[in-house]
Amino acid sequence: MIKIFKTFGGYNEIPSTDKGCWINIANPNKEEIERLSSDFHLPDDIIQDILDPDERSRIEFDDDWTLIIMRIPVKGNNHGVPFYTVPLGIFITDDFTLTLCIQDNEVLAINIVSPFREHYKEISDVVNFILRLFLLSGSVYLLYLKQINKMTSLIEQDLEKSIKNRELNELLKMEKCLVYFITSIKANEIVLAKLRNSKKVTTEINEDLLEDALIENKQAREMAQIYSDIQSGMMDAFASVISNNLNVVMKQLTLISIILMIPTLIASIFGMNVPNFMEKSYWALPSIILVSLLLSVLGVILFRRRHWF
Repeated sequence: MIKIFKTFGGYNEIPSTDKGCWINIANPNKEEIERLSSDFHLPDDIIQDILDPDERSRIEFDDDWTLIIMRIPVKGNNHGVPFYTVPLGIFITDDFTLTLCIQDNEVLAINIVSPFREHYKEISDVVNFILRLFLLSGSVYLLYLKQINKMTSLIEQDLEKSIKNRELNELLKMEKCLVYFITSIKANEIVLAKLRNSKKVTTEINEDLLEDALIENKQAREMAQIYSDIQSGMMDAFASVISNNLNVVMKQLTLISIILMIPTLIASIFGMNVPNFMEKSYWALPSIILVSLLLSVLGVILFRRRHWF
């Protein structure tokens, strides 16, 4: 979907490009991708880079344009992983600023009229607009990290009584999310540092806004690192828990087999085709059953006293 706004605030949507406008594109179809090169004159290699889901964060300068690629968090189902990151490209020329992402996201949601409504008056130029994106990206990272933490807590509760690997696999997917986040946030911090020190940036940078963006990304990175370290330890611990739970089940099944073996042994002895003193007794069958039950109960009591049951 393509939306064109007159300003970075996103208040006024216009039908065609205008001087200083902002073009926001998310989850483009084939026709919209072709329009990127025909109408907006983006180089084909840049389009391919931004639409590559594995493209790294970077900043690139040219005589006529500037390209910034940052990685932002998205929610979805990427091979079973609920959260991952994708590139968001910011293509800047003298005539317009274009943001392009391969799928819908919460950093620049295509269905929201103004993602910066509360900060509309503070966005005066494209550099501060980019800093807003980094700041908003850090906030979304923190939001998704809290959701990952909640999902991990639910998986932990199931793992405590599990004897299968399903919950452990779910925990591994959460670990993959954190690895994606840590790698992407570190790359974004490098881009922010290059943007701050670049001689190509002639516009005065809002230092307070830059500091907020750096702090937000640093907080997200540290939180993701903490969660990742905790989960790495938990996965080793819960692997032992699953093995221990399985051992407990096997021990209980073995004890049940021993208890059931007692009446089976007695019935086998008295069922042999050899003479004994009870073959003509009326009370033979009830007595054998009673003795079998008593010995089984005695076995259960003995096992419980030893805390085997």
